[in-house]
Amino acid sequence: MNQLEQFLHRAEALLARVESLLPPAVPREPDFKHCHAFRWRRRSGPGGGHYLQPVTHASNISLDDLQHVERQKAQIEQNTRQFVQQRPANNVLLTGARGTGKSSLIKACLNGFAGQGLRLIEVDKADLADLPDIVDLVAGRPERFVIFCDDLSFEEGEAGYKALKVALDGSVAAQSDNVLIYATSNRRHLMPEKMSDNAGYRHGEDGDLHPGETVEEKISLSERFGLWLSFYPFRQDDYLDIVGHWLAGFGCTPAQIEAARPEALQWALGRGSRSGRVAWQFAKDYAGKLQEGA
Repeated sequence: MNQLEQFLHRAEALLARVESLLPPAVPREPDFKHCHAFRWRRRSGPGGGHYLQPVTHASNISLDDLQHVERQKAQIEQNTRQFVQQRPANNVLLTGARGTGKSSLIKACLNGFAGQGLRLIEVDKADLADLPDIVDLVAGRPERFVIFCDDLSFEEGEAGYKALKVALDGSVAAQSDNVLIYATSNRRHLMPEKMSDNAGYRHGEDGDLHPGETVEEKISLSERFGLWLSFYPFRQDDYLDIVGHWLAGFGCTPAQIEAARPEALQWALGRGSRSGRVAWQFAKDYAGKLQEGA
């Protein structure tokens, strides 16, 4: 190593030590007026910390785009309307079959009510321990905030489980009246459930002495959501209706939509699911091929 390389190496080491002693940079105030969706992100580098990252290209899905979930759509729309109008409203848990529109429904609510002051903050499961900091950050603001936790599930002993329980209903501090939590999960109770949970007792030296209390602990988190919305696999005709809706959105004619039905069913068979997500993916593939041949 020549003298110049040695000097640069020492200079870099010195700069790293100096940066570690500096206070963390003051984060820029989020622009809640012009941006409607944010992600809670961990800041890399010296000082660490978290900040709200604006989502510059948020999903533009609308409530009208979501088909054959009319009951669920009406309930979450009503709850969100109550919330933005500063009336009592519930935290919401959306559970059930994959690809049936759970997370899309939350995004559609944002698009439907953003003009009335609704804002969305997406938080990863790994960052749920920061929920009190997020609530403190937005408390007192005029906007109404939905904290969005997507595809939520927990294993035994995960820290985020208790953090979410406390945020929902369990802290000595009252939940801020301008914040709700909307979460999606494929599991109704957010925790793995075992055959042994239903047994009156378990043989062996390490058996649970109070199995009933174990079950209560596993369902206690989901019960803290005031509104439960369940989603189920679509019937074949419902799936084809959703395919037709998306194909029409891509500019396909009624004749082209009708001709696509056999291929749409084959696509679903290959994916092993007749879900809204699969219908959307087929529509993109089919419409793209049609446009290529036009």
